Amino acid sequence: MTSSNPDLQAKALEVHEQLLEAYGEPTARDRDPVDTLVSAIMSQNTNDKLRDRAWRRLRERFPTWEAVRDAPVQDIAEAIKVSGLSKQKSSRIKGALQRLTEEQGKIHLDFLREMDVEQAKGWLTDIKGIGPKTAAITLLFALDMPAFPVDTHVHRVSRRIGLIGDKTSREKAHDDLERILPEKLYYPFHINLIRHGREVCESRRPRCEICIVSDLCDYYAKIT
Repeated sequence: MTSSNPDLQAKALEVHEQLLEAYGEPTARDRDPVDTLVSAIMSQNTNDKLRDRAWRRLRERFPTWEAVRDAPVQDIAEAIKVSGLSKQKSSRIKGALQRLTEEQGKIHLDFLREMDVEQAKGWLTDIKGIGPKTAAITLLFALDMPAFPVDTHVHRVSRRIGLIGDKTSREKAHDDLERILPEKLYYPFHINLIRHGREVCESRRPRCEICIVSDLCDYYAKIT
Protein backbone atom coordinates (compact mmCIF):
# COMPACT_ATOMS: atom_id res chain seq x y z
CA MET A 1 0.00 0.00 0.00
CA THR A 2 1.76 3.12 -1.19
CA SER A 3 -0.94 5.79 -1.39
CA SER A 4 -0.28 9.04 0.47
CA ASN A 5 -3.99 9.34 1.25
CA PRO A 6 -4.61 7.49 4.53
CA ASP A 7 -8.32 8.36 4.54
CA LEU A 8 -8.79 6.69 1.17
CA GLN A 9 -6.78 3.68 2.31
CA ALA A 10 -8.96 3.37 5.41
CA LYS A 11 -12.12 3.66 3.32
CA ALA A 12 -10.96 0.95 0.93
CA LEU A 13 -10.20 -1.38 3.82
CA GLU A 14 -13.61 -0.77 5.36
CA VAL A 15 -15.31 -1.43 2.03
CA HIS A 16 -13.31 -4.65 1.77
CA GLU A 17 -14.40 -5.79 5.24
CA GLN A 18 -18.06 -5.11 4.50
CA LEU A 19 -17.87 -6.94 1.19
CA LEU A 20 -16.30 -9.91 2.98
CA GLU A 21 -19.20 -9.85 5.42
CA ALA A 22 -21.67 -9.91 2.54
CA TYR A 23 -19.97 -12.35 0.17
CA GLY A 24 -17.28 -14.17 2.09
CA GLU A 25 -13.65 -14.84 1.19
CA PRO A 26 -13.29 -15.84 -2.48
CA THR A 27 -11.35 -19.02 -3.08
CA ALA A 28 -8.60 -18.77 -5.66
CA ARG A 29 -8.14 -21.70 -8.04
CA ASP A 30 -5.15 -22.82 -10.04
CA ARG A 31 -5.22 -21.52 -13.62
CA ASP A 32 -2.91 -22.10 -16.53
CA PRO A 33 -1.36 -18.75 -17.55
CA VAL A 34 -1.77 -19.22 -21.31
CA ASP A 35 -5.35 -20.43 -20.86
CA THR A 36 -6.02 -17.37 -18.75
CA LEU A 37 -4.48 -14.98 -21.26
CA VAL A 38 -6.48 -16.36 -24.17
CA SER A 39 -9.68 -16.39 -22.13
CA ALA A 40 -9.08 -12.78 -21.10
CA ILE A 41 -8.65 -11.75 -24.73
CA MET A 42 -11.91 -13.48 -25.62
CA SER A 43 -13.68 -11.75 -22.72
CA GLN A 44 -12.98 -8.30 -24.13
CA ASN A 45 -16.25 -6.48 -24.87
CA THR A 46 -18.46 -9.47 -24.11
CA ASN A 47 -20.00 -11.26 -21.14
CA ASP A 48 -18.80 -14.35 -19.32
CA LYS A 49 -21.47 -16.62 -20.82
CA LEU A 50 -20.51 -15.84 -24.41
CA ARG A 51 -16.80 -15.99 -23.59
CA ASP A 52 -17.23 -19.46 -22.11
CA ARG A 53 -19.15 -20.67 -25.16
CA ALA A 54 -16.42 -19.31 -27.42
CA TRP A 55 -13.77 -20.96 -25.25
CA ARG A 56 -15.43 -24.38 -25.51
CA ARG A 57 -15.77 -24.11 -29.27
CA LEU A 58 -12.14 -23.03 -29.66
CA ARG A 59 -10.83 -25.95 -27.60
CA GLU A 60 -13.10 -28.43 -29.38
CA ARG A 61 -11.76 -27.34 -32.76
CA PHE A 62 -8.12 -26.83 -31.75
CA PRO A 63 -6.94 -29.19 -28.98
CA THR A 64 -3.56 -27.46 -28.47
CA TRP A 65 -2.33 -23.87 -28.47
CA GLU A 66 0.14 -24.85 -31.16
CA ALA A 67 -2.81 -25.77 -33.36
CA VAL A 68 -4.38 -22.37 -32.70
CA ARG A 69 -1.09 -20.63 -33.44
CA ASP A 70 -0.74 -22.42 -36.77
CA ALA A 71 -4.37 -22.04 -37.86
CA PRO A 72 -5.55 -19.35 -40.29
CA VAL A 73 -7.01 -16.34 -38.52
CA GLN A 74 -10.35 -16.87 -40.23
CA ASP A 75 -10.63 -20.40 -38.80
CA ILE A 76 -9.94 -19.13 -35.28
CA ALA A 77 -12.45 -16.34 -35.82
CA GLU A 78 -15.11 -18.82 -36.89
CA ALA A 79 -14.53 -20.88 -33.76
CA ILE A 80 -14.92 -17.90 -31.39
CA LYS A 81 -17.54 -16.03 -33.41
CA VAL A 82 -20.08 -16.12 -30.58
CA SER A 83 -17.84 -13.88 -28.43
CA GLY A 84 -18.14 -10.94 -30.84
CA LEU A 85 -15.31 -9.02 -32.53
CA SER A 86 -13.99 -12.43 -33.52
CA LYS A 87 -11.70 -11.26 -36.33
CA GLN A 88 -9.97 -8.82 -34.01
CA LYS A 89 -9.73 -11.28 -31.13
CA SER A 90 -8.50 -14.16 -33.30
CA SER A 91 -5.70 -11.99 -34.66
CA ARG A 92 -4.72 -11.00 -31.12
CA ILE A 93 -4.73 -14.58 -29.88
CA LYS A 94 -2.67 -15.86 -32.81
CA GLY A 95 -0.25 -12.96 -32.48
CA ALA A 96 0.30 -13.61 -28.76
CA LEU A 97 0.92 -17.31 -29.34
CA GLN A 98 3.33 -16.56 -32.20
CA ARG A 99 5.29 -14.12 -30.09
CA LEU A 100 5.61 -16.60 -27.25
CA THR A 101 6.96 -19.18 -29.67
CA GLU A 102 9.39 -16.73 -31.26
CA GLU A 103 10.77 -15.44 -27.96
CA GLN A 104 10.51 -18.49 -25.70
CA GLY A 105 10.69 -21.41 -28.12
CA LYS A 106 7.39 -22.74 -26.80
CA ILE A 107 3.99 -21.49 -25.70
CA HIS A 108 4.21 -20.73 -22.00
CA LEU A 109 4.22 -17.74 -19.66
CA ASP A 110 6.09 -19.12 -16.65
CA PHE A 111 9.08 -16.91 -17.46
CA LEU A 112 7.05 -13.90 -16.28
CA ARG A 113 7.42 -15.17 -12.71
CA GLU A 114 11.08 -14.18 -12.89
CA MET A 115 10.20 -10.54 -13.61
CA ASP A 116 8.90 -7.92 -11.23
CA VAL A 117 5.26 -7.08 -11.76
CA GLU A 118 5.89 -3.89 -13.75
CA GLN A 119 8.23 -5.70 -16.13
CA ALA A 120 5.67 -8.48 -16.57
CA LYS A 121 2.91 -5.95 -17.25
CA GLY A 122 5.13 -4.25 -19.79
CA TRP A 123 5.94 -7.49 -21.57
CA LEU A 124 2.28 -8.43 -21.87
CA THR A 125 0.96 -5.03 -22.87
CA ASP A 126 3.62 -4.80 -25.57
CA ILE A 127 1.62 -7.44 -27.43
CA LYS A 128 -0.97 -5.93 -29.75
CA GLY A 129 -4.45 -6.13 -28.24
CA ILE A 130 -3.37 -6.76 -24.66
CA GLY A 131 -4.16 -3.84 -22.38
CA PRO A 132 -3.89 -3.30 -18.61
CA LYS A 133 -7.00 -5.35 -17.78
CA THR A 134 -5.98 -8.44 -19.79
CA ALA A 135 -2.44 -8.26 -18.42
CA ALA A 136 -3.62 -7.84 -14.82
CA ILE A 137 -6.05 -10.77 -15.09
CA THR A 138 -3.27 -13.02 -16.35
CA LEU A 139 -0.80 -11.92 -13.69
CA LEU A 140 -3.18 -11.99 -10.71
CA PHE A 141 -5.28 -15.05 -11.48
CA ALA A 142 -2.70 -17.37 -13.04
CA LEU A 143 0.71 -16.20 -11.84
CA ASP A 144 -0.16 -14.93 -8.35
CA MET A 145 1.48 -11.59 -9.06
CA PRO A 146 0.17 -8.33 -7.53
CA ALA A 147 -1.81 -6.68 -10.32
CA PHE A 148 -5.34 -5.34 -9.91
CA PRO A 149 -7.69 -5.89 -12.89
CA VAL A 150 -10.35 -3.25 -13.56
CA ASP A 151 -13.36 -4.33 -15.57
CA THR A 152 -16.66 -2.53 -16.13
CA HIS A 153 -18.08 -3.54 -12.75
CA VAL A 154 -14.97 -2.66 -10.76
CA HIS A 155 -14.68 0.68 -12.51
CA ARG A 156 -18.33 1.61 -11.95
CA VAL A 157 -18.55 0.52 -8.32
CA SER A 158 -15.23 2.02 -7.25
CA ARG A 159 -16.19 5.36 -8.83
CA ARG A 160 -19.59 5.40 -7.14
CA ILE A 161 -18.13 4.56 -3.76
CA GLY A 162 -15.45 7.20 -4.22
CA LEU A 163 -12.31 5.08 -4.24
CA ILE A 164 -11.36 6.69 -7.55
CA GLY A 165 -12.41 9.98 -9.11
CA ASP A 166 -15.57 10.41 -11.17
CA LYS A 167 -13.52 11.09 -14.30
CA THR A 168 -10.86 8.45 -13.71
CA SER A 169 -10.48 6.25 -16.80
CA ARG A 170 -10.51 2.49 -16.53
CA GLU A 171 -6.82 2.42 -17.52
CA LYS A 172 -5.80 4.87 -14.79
CA ALA A 173 -7.99 3.09 -12.25
CA HIS A 174 -5.66 0.09 -12.33
CA ASP A 175 -2.84 2.15 -10.84
CA ASP A 176 -5.06 4.15 -8.47
CA LEU A 177 -6.65 1.09 -6.90
CA GLU A 178 -3.31 -0.69 -6.62
CA ARG A 179 -1.99 2.28 -4.64
CA ILE A 180 -4.75 2.25 -2.02
CA LEU A 181 -5.00 -1.49 -1.41
CA PRO A 182 -2.56 -3.93 0.16
CA GLU A 183 -1.35 -6.43 -2.42
CA LYS A 184 -2.78 -9.37 -0.46
CA LEU A 185 -6.27 -7.93 -0.92
CA TYR A 186 -6.15 -7.53 -4.70
CA TYR A 187 -7.79 -10.87 -5.43
CA PRO A 188 -10.62 -10.90 -2.87
CA PHE A 189 -11.40 -7.21 -3.36
CA HIS A 190 -11.54 -7.61 -7.14
CA ILE A 191 -13.80 -10.67 -7.00
CA ASN A 192 -16.18 -9.25 -4.40
CA LEU A 193 -16.40 -5.86 -6.11
CA ILE A 194 -17.44 -7.60 -9.33
CA ARG A 195 -20.08 -9.61 -7.49
CA HIS A 196 -21.37 -6.47 -5.81
CA GLY A 197 -21.58 -4.73 -9.17
CA ARG A 198 -23.56 -7.57 -10.69
CA GLU A 199 -25.94 -8.19 -7.82
CA VAL A 200 -26.40 -4.79 -6.14
CA CYS A 201 -24.60 -1.82 -7.69
CA GLU A 202 -26.07 -2.36 -11.14
CA SER A 203 -25.32 0.01 -13.98
CA ARG A 204 -28.76 1.44 -14.65
CA ARG A 205 -30.52 0.99 -11.33
CA PRO A 206 -28.20 0.56 -8.35
CA ARG A 207 -30.03 -1.14 -5.49
CA CYS A 208 -28.86 1.30 -2.84
CA GLU A 209 -31.64 0.28 -0.45
CA ILE A 210 -29.98 -3.12 0.12
CA CYS A 211 -26.34 -2.08 -0.32
CA ILE A 212 -24.06 -3.10 2.53
CA VAL A 213 -21.59 -0.30 1.75
CA SER A 214 -24.10 2.54 1.30
CA ASP A 215 -22.80 4.25 4.44
CA LEU A 216 -19.41 4.54 2.74
CA CYS A 217 -20.66 5.45 -0.73
CA ASP A 218 -20.26 8.92 -2.27
CA TYR A 219 -23.00 8.22 -4.82
CA TYR A 220 -25.51 7.27 -2.11
CA ALA A 221 -24.61 10.36 -0.09
CA LYS A 222 -25.41 12.55 -3.11
CA ILE A 223 -28.84 11.08 -3.78
CA THR A 224 -30.10 11.02 -0.19
